[in-house]
Amino acid sequence: MLLEALSSAILGLTLAWVAYQRLPHRLPARTLVLPTGVAGALSGAFVMNTALDAGSFLTILLGAAIVSVASLSLLLRPAGRLRRRSATA
Repeated sequence: MLLEALSSAILGLTLAWVAYQRLPHRLPARTLVLPTGVAGALSGAFVMNTALDAGSFLTILLGAAIVSVASLSLLLRPAGRLRRRSATA
């Protein structure tokens, strides 16, 4: 269990770091992105471990990666500026 938690935390940190390196203009500050990736991965590992009752190690890491990426995707901002039209236009 400790190895799964540590591995999923490292996986979440790695995914968050890669996302921040590739999309710095679309993500908020790094101090928010990195903990979000770790928290998502730990949550995903917990859910998979609970659902599968100590399933295989790779399956738990896959669940951790899925929830971590989903958590990071919630932080993304639109690529361009939003064009707002006035009500009178």
